[in-house]
Amino acid sequence: MGAEKGLVKQRIDEKDFFREATLKLCSSLEIERALCQCLLYIRRFIPAGQVGFHVYHRDEGIVETVAHATPAGGQATSMRIPLSARGKRQIEKRRLVRVRLIERLGDDPITGPVADRLEAWDLSAVVIDLVLEKTMLGIFSVFNNGREQFSAEHVRLLSLLDKPCAIALTNSLRFRELKNLKELLADDNRYLQEELNKMTGEQVIGAGQGLKEVMEMVHKVAPLESPVLLLGETGTGKEVMANAIHNLSLRKDGPFIRVNCGAIPASLLDSELFGYEKGAFTGAISRKRGRIERAQGGTLFLDEIGELSAQAQVRLLRVIQEKEIDRVGGSETVRVNIRIIAATHRNLETMMEEQKFRADLFFRLRVFPIRIPSLRERTTDIPALVRHFILKKAREMKRPHIPAPCPSAMARLLAYHWPGNIRELENAVERSLILDRSNLLFFKEIGSQKSISPPISLSLNRDAPDESGRFHEPGQREPPLELDQVLITHICHVLDLCNGRVEGERGAAKLLNIHPSTLRKRMKKLNISFGRRGMFSGGLA
Repeated sequence: MGAEKGLVKQRIDEKDFFREATLKLCSSLEIERALCQCLLYIRRFIPAGQVGFHVYHRDEGIVETVAHATPAGGQATSMRIPLSARGKRQIEKRRLVRVRLIERLGDDPITGPVADRLEAWDLSAVVIDLVLEKTMLGIFSVFNNGREQFSAEHVRLLSLLDKPCAIALTNSLRFRELKNLKELLADDNRYLQEELNKMTGEQVIGAGQGLKEVMEMVHKVAPLESPVLLLGETGTGKEVMANAIHNLSLRKDGPFIRVNCGAIPASLLDSELFGYEKGAFTGAISRKRGRIERAQGGTLFLDEIGELSAQAQVRLLRVIQEKEIDRVGGSETVRVNIRIIAATHRNLETMMEEQKFRADLFFRLRVFPIRIPSLRERTTDIPALVRHFILKKAREMKRPHIPAPCPSAMARLLAYHWPGNIRELENAVERSLILDRSNLLFFKEIGSQKSISPPISLSLNRDAPDESGRFHEPGQREPPLELDQVLITHICHVLDLCNGRVEGERGAAKLLNIHPSTLRKRMKKLNISFGRRGMFSGGLA
């Protein structure tokens, strides 16, 4: 006690004390570390054993300890303690005295519950209300060391720290709120990415059949940073394939940003891709990041790359070569870390010869081209795709039962040439679900419209009539469907009725009246996947 009195009798320079304590409080955004540093300093002059920041939640009647520190270290916390009715009345009563000395914490209706949690019933404390601009922010508490009592001089010194403590607490609460918002944003982003994956398909239907070679190439290039050029007709699933490459890459946790180069007007393309600075043009009231910049750390998918203007092609070439961009109206160069996947249904080589597409950009993008086959080139995938779209659309329409295509409809679906590819197939399924309300889908529009070529006849008789009863002239007949294709159609339909089951009382072998092993051998020969998962599950391709 004598040593302490000796310290107090020394003329403490208040300005030095205020400056040094404030520097300690502002030494870190992590308030628990700042509190510990402040405690280690002030205990040289004051018998302080621990300090804390507390916030009162009026609506809930709860005191929350947000940070607490002892000489051994600090701790950020969220210790929420409900107050008694007496404590609520006292804390909500307007007090003129902002700095108070409490002789025994356990006896006070406000500090008692906190002291009970910290096992500090017999300690004394200096409690300071933290107020900024007439707004009560919280409380700064200083507990004694358990051996020496606080004097009036100690209380006066601590009262100098009310404003620095108020600012430190405000900054800490805002920093904590920012971290929480960042975590929520990251969680929302993960959820959104998962939902997008569900929409586009994490697995690709036909990966083991019609798209087997394509998927082998995807798996080879996905882990690398090389640009990829996806080629194929409209509606073949280029975006799904780009998404598959992204999900299999080291950038899978980063953003996947899609740009439809053909859907953005030429006058807006630069600002959409590269962003702009405030005041760059009329209406630019603030800075905006472009889609290239938003893809930072992830993948930029440029769909319909052949539609890019000549000026945009030049700027994109710089992005690929230099990994940097300039916002519209800006003078600062922005470094970017992205991977580019491009796609087009156009013949870029012909466009290059016609000087409509830059040769240097073409060869930069064409490092690893992947051609995605049309649906008519992978007809073995049609039953699985049909089943996938039926399940998807039936759920969207809230159909109580999942319908199935009738055998004749599946034959017409397999025979149809599908100029619109998978997108047209999806629309055909949705249209049939709207028109056919029973448990069977007939797909009457496929093969029956004038704008659609007639279905290929299943008959091997050259003089057989078509579905309308009319005979074809020899020169007008469509080529007959191959026998293997007929078998594939029939087996797939039976498997569809049996939900992919091969053997058992409800299996396809029972309905076909053949031994299960014989059916499996025939399926293997016809390249039909086994089981429910192999036939009908997965994502869209």
